[in-house]
Amino acid sequence: MTTRRRTPAPPREDVLAAAMAMIAERGLEQLTMAALGREVGMSSGHLIYYFRSKDELLLRTLEWSEGRLGAERARLLARPATARERIDAYVGLYVPDGHRDPHWTLWLEVWNRSQNADADARDRQAAIEGAWHRDLVALLAEGISRGEFRRVDADRYAARLRALLDGLSIHVAIGLRGTDRPQVLEHAREFLAETLLADG
Repeated sequence: MTTRRRTPAPPREDVLAAAMAMIAERGLEQLTMAALGREVGMSSGHLIYYFRSKDELLLRTLEWSEGRLGAERARLLARPATARERIDAYVGLYVPDGHRDPHWTLWLEVWNRSQNADADARDRQAAIEGAWHRDLVALLAEGISRGEFRRVDADRYAARLRALLDGLSIHVAIGLRGTDRPQVLEHAREFLAETLLADG
């Protein structure tokens, strides 16, 4: 009797990377458990076993993508540069690359599904948001202490700046006519100059 060899499942990170690649290449609507399974050589049943649901797959993929962005953000914010240069880098990383940016496409879908999410999923989403917020607050506080920025409440200013970036970024990600990445970056530069940069 011949013993069939079981093909080992790919590492979870490979599955998440494949999911992100599918979103980038084919759009979120083409990301099904069956299609992803074919991509990584697993059955949709195995994927359900590992991820429980498509909602969980999407959230884990977002967490994986955010981990990579977080590492890039840490690198940008740690470089030897002025606080102004680093806040521009933060904004540049935050804003989508363009229409159907895969990270923002995924973010929008997870946000949409969060209306019915359980407490654990909401906590995990809050952790992602919190990391962006904390890094911005720390950068603002540094710029204020160095005299580069006006004396603002760093926590409140960060909340307002991120709300502005979120709203404009959604326009870019969905491809709203008349709004593109360069325009959003220019809006952000003007807002920072008017509200944050120290006089003189």
